[in-house]
Amino acid sequence: MGNTDMQNAPKAPKDPTKKRPALYLMFDDVIEGTRREDGKYAEISFLEGRVAAKIRAVMPDVSKEMAQELQTCTGLRKYVHSIGITAMAQKKENIGKTLNFTLSCRREKDYGGTNYQTTVPLDGSEVLILLADYPGSAWDTTLACCRMEFTDYMTAKMTIAFYLNDGYEVPEFIPDPLVDFNSDAYKKMVARSLMQEGNLMRLQRAIKKARAGEDVTIAYIGGSITQGAGAKPIATNSYAYRSYEAFCTRFGRGGNVHFIKAGVGGTPSELGLCRYRAEVLDEAGERGVDIVVIEFAVNDAGDETNGVCFESLALMAANGSGHPAVVLLFSVFMDDGNLQARLAPIGERYAFPMVSLKNAVTPQFYDDQPVITKRQYFYDLYHPSNEGHRIMADCLDYLWQRAGNEIMEGEPANAIPPVQAEDVAAGKEAVYGNTFRELRVYTREEQEDGIAVSTGGFDGTDRELQYVERNTNAFATPEFPKNWMHAGGAAGEPYRITLNCKDLLLVYKDSGDQKFGKAQVFVDGTLTRMIDPLEVGWNHCNAVIVYRSEMAAEHMVEVKMEENSKYFTILGWGYTK
Repeated sequence: MGNTDMQNAPKAPKDPTKKRPALYLMFDDVIEGTRREDGKYAEISFLEGRVAAKIRAVMPDVSKEMAQELQTCTGLRKYVHSIGITAMAQKKENIGKTLNFTLSCRREKDYGGTNYQTTVPLDGSEVLILLADYPGSAWDTTLACCRMEFTDYMTAKMTIAFYLNDGYEVPEFIPDPLVDFNSDAYKKMVARSLMQEGNLMRLQRAIKKARAGEDVTIAYIGGSITQGAGAKPIATNSYAYRSYEAFCTRFGRGGNVHFIKAGVGGTPSELGLCRYRAEVLDEAGERGVDIVVIEFAVNDAGDETNGVCFESLALMAANGSGHPAVVLLFSVFMDDGNLQARLAPIGERYAFPMVSLKNAVTPQFYDDQPVITKRQYFYDLYHPSNEGHRIMADCLDYLWQRAGNEIMEGEPANAIPPVQAEDVAAGKEAVYGNTFRELRVYTREEQEDGIAVSTGGFDGTDRELQYVERNTNAFATPEFPKNWMHAGGAAGEPYRITLNCKDLLLVYKDSGDQKFGKAQVFVDGTLTRMIDPLEVGWNHCNAVIVYRSEMAAEHMVEVKMEENSKYFTILGWGYTK
């Protein structure tokens, strides 16, 4: 007897439809539906100026010309017949669910262009968007972003394929082999990351405290990579959390090691100086901090002092509460760029341990058989994937291991001489300068003797702020929630602050919203800075120097709107005495 289950099946399946040649914008990338400001769970992948690099990271043999054209909406419709989207939930209980996918085009002055949309089942089956179903628009300019909206928090693996129109061909895509994290080649790659052990005394003291069951706090401060961008889930797969976990595994005793993550996307050490007290020292409280990892090597192109802010931050940390070990961590971009050539001399001057991902992974990218390819290491042009974050953590763990190997197990913490409280810079000439090492910060929530504020027309509070995931949080919270906002409308008085200082930094909000406009900063009646919050083009925190002097004195500072109908948000002030 035959199998009766086959009786109602078709006598013969149809021939499969031949698939068109494809380019991949994503291939098995992990995405995470985190809670957004609007309460929805989504991941947004920004595409402006990034499409060509994303495609050629997956398929390096694709011509530069084709990849560049695909950044434009005209190029998309020229080359692409249909877009294939595949998503697979990473937990079984989510496989029956769906996500809403949107590829958005930008018009000349806003994001109101065509939206290519579909619902995607989280079961690995492919859904097609036919471009012919959408009328072309002469207003569309560039591909703006992909938005993947979930029903609730979850992670999934996603592939986005651009299937080509007739007449266009590309080389066949062959996926990379899996990374062997246990191979000798991998271990050698990780070992290359240790640029300098430096003076390990403070790091070893933290290890001794942890082994003895005493409280130890590890803090990480940096940009979006430290925030965890590219890691899915961001709370537990970031390099910061994974290297903290490695330290706990090696040296911890029952929950005595504590974790602080203070990464904020798109920000240099100039803003890090303004965040260190509140987001690291205040977070640590009376325990103080034992280890501080500083990661700004791919952010500090925006440091207007060309190293002074970074050096000041490193010294602020080293001489701050707990007199912690300072570790300089140099991450790297997909184009192999970072600023370690500028920043490494600071580590050399003060004997800080230094760990470089550029030294570890970049040379092997060009080997015939790399340990990990660029496509595997990077989530996008700037941020590591889960595999990349793991490598970053393993490189820090290599430093932990080297420091720990020099200490005998069971030896009491006081077997190492106590950390000296004196200035680590004592007797040493600064590499670039240490002007801001004792920077103070003033925000709207603080009251401080000697500082007087008249809000004038800046009497509102901005709620549409940059949100980041702090510490072990999977949810994001706002930066500088207590602020002064000029909310447009009729002409109003300038914002005025009177304080005694040598140097003064203004922390303000960048925006992509056209309702924001330029503000003028006057110090003692002299215009010192014109600030355009639209210059960067997206919602995030920024800090700029508005005044510098060799001597402290009382100053009256005014912030005036160039156009009173526009918005502007003052997040805070940084100043030196």
